[in-house]
Amino acid sequence: MMRIRRSQERGHANHGWLDSYHSFSFAGYYDPDYMGFGDLRVINEDRVEGGEGFPTHAHQDMEIITYVLEGALAHRDSMGNSSVIRAGEVQRMSAGTGVRHSEYNAASDRQAHFLQIWIYPERAGLSPGYEQKAFGDEEKRNRLRLLVSPDGREGSLHINQSAFLYGTVLEPGHGLTHEFSTGRKGYVQVARGAARVNGELLSAGDAMAISVAPGVSLQAETEAEILLFDLA
Repeated sequence: MMRIRRSQERGHANHGWLDSYHSFSFAGYYDPDYMGFGDLRVINEDRVEGGEGFPTHAHQDMEIITYVLEGALAHRDSMGNSSVIRAGEVQRMSAGTGVRHSEYNAASDRQAHFLQIWIYPERAGLSPGYEQKAFGDEEKRNRLRLLVSPDGREGSLHINQSAFLYGTVLEPGHGLTHEFSTGRKGYVQVARGAARVNGELLSAGDAMAISVAPGVSLQAETEAEILLFDLA
């Protein structure tokens, strides 16, 4: 079974400094049909104006992944981490027993554009943790580059859940396939460009939830940046 989530169908909130689209119910947006997909709870596509951002706030018992598409985010947290996450970099923060952090656009003169992803952890009460790594376009070009995994294989970031996140930058006319192990499912998010996902044309902001299928095929129509989640 495949279910397409079109970009314009997502929840939307524009706060002036923040323009955010919610794939699943979040904050003031609620849709009982879109509460998440398996252990995947949140995909927010955020654009933050220059110099603006999220002041210090708390998280608990959630694996939080930030995937920067354009610009840069300045991050600071109660674990002592202080960093800048730039386009092409991925951050993983395990909130565990509790963490406080802030995120601001690191530039004053341009937007920061990024995806914020929340995944439920395998259990509550884990120790907080943090990782950040760059995955350049060349690493992802016309291949599925493993970005996040439960065991940190292939240089990926570690996550406390049986979830694998892949990223690819596909050139026009190029295609890829990925098979799911028995009992697993997938979620495909098109970050930019356009591609056919299992034969269906998806554009930037569109997604497909795949609950019953042996795998997924991706075929780029234009240059396309795509995230693929392989979930329990």
